[in-house]
Amino acid sequence: IAAGPGPRRFPQRRRFDAMSYSAFKLIHLLAVILWVGGMLFAHCFLRPAAAQLEPPQRLRLMQAVLGPFLNAVLAAIVLILATGAAMIGQEAAQASSTGGAFFMPRGWTVMAAGGLVMTVIYGYIRAVLYPRLRAAVAASEWPRGGQAMAGIRRWVGVNLLLGLASITAVFLL
Repeated sequence: IAAGPGPRRFPQRRRFDAMSYSAFKLIHLLAVILWVGGMLFAHCFLRPAAAQLEPPQRLRLMQAVLGPFLNAVLAAIVLILATGAAMIGQEAAQASSTGGAFFMPRGWTVMAAGGLVMTVIYGYIRAVLYPRLRAAVAASEWPRGGQAMAGIRRWVGVNLLLGLASITAVFLL
């Protein structure tokens, strides 16, 4: 049996690749909207409104909101990383299959780097600062809870700026 010229890319395969790429991009974008949009809402709208409450009520509210939000962001991060890797992989495979080389666009590189830094900051908030807030609220130690919340607010602000910068980089670089 003679070997043929190698695998050929069929039009159906290209349609599947385009459809899967579009699905990955949609999931990626929706996850980014959840994360960055959630930070924008919490930092710019929820926090100022909650500031009108007394510390016990404010800290209980923020703890109750942040717990589910941090869980949703964890799922968003997994989706962002998985779909981002899949889209980069598809682009690299397409370049390779046509005999070319793949070089990530500068905007993608900035986005990926920013997203990884944001993920590290998220990990610090979730693993260090949020447990401090939760413990302070459980013990009714309001000054300690306020300190934890101040740290969360500061790092969410940094992450929000990084997220907006990453989105901007994709469109302008």
